Amino acid sequence: MSVTPKTASTLSQKFSRNPNSNLTLETNTKMAPKRVAIVTSSTRSPRLNPTITQYVYDVLTSDPTIPTSHSGTIDTDPRHITFEILDLAKQSLPLYDESVIPASLPAADPTPHYSKAHTRAWSEVVRQYDAFIFVTPQYNWSIPASLKNALDYLFFEWKGKPAGIVSYGGRGGGKAADHLRGILTGLRMSVVGTAPALPVKFTGLPVGALSEVEEKVQLDERDVAGWREAGFEGMMRNLGMELVCELDKE
Repeated sequence: MSVTPKTASTLSQKFSRNPNSNLTLETNTKMAPKRVAIVTSSTRSPRLNPTITQYVYDVLTSDPTIPTSHSGTIDTDPRHITFEILDLAKQSLPLYDESVIPASLPAADPTPHYSKAHTRAWSEVVRQYDAFIFVTPQYNWSIPASLKNALDYLFFEWKGKPAGIVSYGGRGGGKAADHLRGILTGLRMSVVGTAPALPVKFTGLPVGALSEVEEKVQLDERDVAGWREAGFEGMMRNLGMELVCELDKE
């Protein structure tokens, strides 16, 4: 189930750093940052998804409480991570056409065993990342076919990695988030609990006029202000810290 903004303050307290916490910072320890992909899941044109993905990225990278290479804590926190945007529209994946079952391949190195060049390329991309945040619209109570297709191509590249979900839609996209959670769980990913579901209003647009969405490539400040007031930005930060905690278990 998606989480309501009311849980933000509770989660914030849960992840506060104190001398008795197992998240106590260790100084003078350097290591390569864990890479977290923020995934743009819709591939149609025009689309609002890249703008919302950028918004999620901006919120997470501007929060000094999350140990990231963006916030200047890279030299003082051994758990530091880096966020990157991964757009499915740039992966050029056709409808799933692999002749092998991903889960049947060698777990340690499945990439060379795929039958299609585009699958091998996609495998290499996904293997670069340690965790994922999927930013998805809601289509008919579910996720875009482009996201399901991209997930279905692989198995071991996803298995065991932490994942977060940010959905959006007329009422927040909670149904899509719930469906996606089940899919990611089936891929044996570790899905964190916080799942912001952003309500997006398309007031003033003609019915069915997707082309008009191009005019909304910059988020309406009223939407952003509403999300902030409702606690959604706090939820995104909590999601980020939950991913840090999951990565810290590795």
